[in-house]
Amino acid sequence: MDKKQHIAIFTTASLPWMTGTAVNPLFRAAYLSKNGERNVTLVIPWLSLKDQGLVYPNNMTFDSPSEHEKYIRQWLEERVGFTSGFSIKFYAGKFSRDKRSILAVGDISEIIPDEEADIAVLEEPEHLTWYHHGKRWKTKFRLVIGIIHTNYLEYVKREKNGQMQAFLLKYLNNWVVGIYCHKVIRLSAATQDYSGSIICNVHGVNPKFLEIGKKKREQQQNGEQTFTKGAYFIGKMIWSKGYRELLQLLKDNQKELAGLEVDLFGSGEDSDEVKKAAENLELAVRVNPARDHADALFHDYKVFLNPSTTDVVCTTTAEALAMGKIVVCADHCSNDFFKQFPNCWTYDDSKGFVQLTLKVLSEEPVQLTDAQRYDLSWEAATERFLKAADLDRPPERKLSRSSTLYMSTSLNLQQKVEDASAYVHHVASGFEMSRRLFGAIPGSLQPDEQQSKELGLANPASK
Repeated sequence: MDKKQHIAIFTTASLPWMTGTAVNPLFRAAYLSKNGERNVTLVIPWLSLKDQGLVYPNNMTFDSPSEHEKYIRQWLEERVGFTSGFSIKFYAGKFSRDKRSILAVGDISEIIPDEEADIAVLEEPEHLTWYHHGKRWKTKFRLVIGIIHTNYLEYVKREKNGQMQAFLLKYLNNWVVGIYCHKVIRLSAATQDYSGSIICNVHGVNPKFLEIGKKKREQQQNGEQTFTKGAYFIGKMIWSKGYRELLQLLKDNQKELAGLEVDLFGSGEDSDEVKKAAENLELAVRVNPARDHADALFHDYKVFLNPSTTDVVCTTTAEALAMGKIVVCADHCSNDFFKQFPNCWTYDDSKGFVQLTLKVLSEEPVQLTDAQRYDLSWEAATERFLKAADLDRPPERKLSRSSTLYMSTSLNLQQKVEDASAYVHHVASGFEMSRRLFGAIPGSLQPDEQQSKELGLANPASK
């Protein structure tokens, strides 16, 4: 009998969309399956050609799930340096323009056969379960672990009637995460709080960045000039991703920062406005198109300026530290994990930003130890995940009979309340009108004929 753990990782995005919920679950699947001790399946959205054109960069599209899977595996192997043993399955998804995200279509828990249903990891559990209509996750899987990636409340607050939307969303998130997850892991305290959740950064960095950092450390040890460029920032070019804060800091302190040169790299909806704001500054702030952060262009920059406070755990900050750079970032809970590294410098206010920026430009980065480099790796992140999810040890023994009798009344009552709550959600998510009222994509109760054909599913009309 196969005693291996079966771990199914469900996520809300897939490559070539270079977003956190596409990249990080992919690495998680690779490293969880690396030693062969677990059977791992990565479950990702499949989009129709029309939606692919809206989401994927450079007009990249795939005619079939197998073609898409081939691209993903090639991209991954080029970065990790080993052939991964996990499987990939696709669920039907549709792109929501107003939410700028992919939403699941139909009951995606069905992707995993009942006989293989053991442990489910829901990357962004609130996102995956807002409109879930089907078998209850906790019933199908022995253990359901939710990993909170995104501070949805912070984003919603920036919209029209944001405070009211955030208030309602907070309770909706608490509701669905509570009824569908056994354990909840928050990447940082910058996320919404959930009852019984724990805070742990279970993400690592792409190994390519650690290799770059290793070469830089060797150059430093050999007495070579290692970092020949000054300060930069990289990120999707929308105001909420740190550009507003950075340009405001530069604008408010132009006199104090006279002579400072900063290079910005990114593409996005606000690119034109960001470029215009940069041109209005007296400082030399150059705006450039998006580039891969591992590109050789970035290797010689010494200082990464990142004032963003909307990220939960900023991937580019981790990458910059892995490359041996100095990072100047806000003293914010989203950066708590990074404070353990000697090259992470945090500021409290505008004055502190100026002082640190001027100081670090005249100093050399500290050479990271092997232990510090390991803490940034996916190997270490996988260990943290297994420990946080209690998967690093055998399941706990059942309670003794006396303990069970003592707790049975309260536990039964709690279970009945949760069951009733789950039933209410199941009923509400089964009506098109109520689904639309809460923002679901019309006709998303089950895949359409085209997606069913592409995924080899039964024709919904024949069900």
